[in-house]
Amino acid sequence: MIVVDTSVWVSFLRDAKSPTRPTLGRLLDDDVVLLPLPVRVELLSGAGAHTVSVLHRTLSALESLTPSADTWALAERWVLKAAAQGLRFGMGDLLIAACAAERGAVLWSLDGDFEPMYRLRWVKRFKP
Repeated sequence: MIVVDTSVWVSFLRDAKSPTRPTLGRLLDDDVVLLPLPVRVELLSGAGAHTVSVLHRTLSALESLTPSADTWALAERWVLKAAAQGLRFGMGDLLIAACAAERGAVLWSLDGDFEPMYRLRWVKRFKP
């Protein structure tokens, strides 16, 4: 299973010639895409008034990952470990990565903010 980050979705949705299109299209066809709630909310909050309803219906077809109390606890543990190493992460990224880690899924992102999480082996990277 593959957690697809907001950065990949934005590239896919905004650019018909995006290099993410063939791969994400195939993953969607294969029904292996997981959608963390933070990604869903980020996408919907960035959509225009004329597209938000269609996007909402489309995203509703995907399996959602809702952060639980355990997800939040994992993110908090990571924050403490990161702080000890002088690292900081955004809350959204922490929740997305924690959702992926809990499911044993790989994470696909174009966002460099996840690089330290990959190096720390908190989450596995999807390589298209």
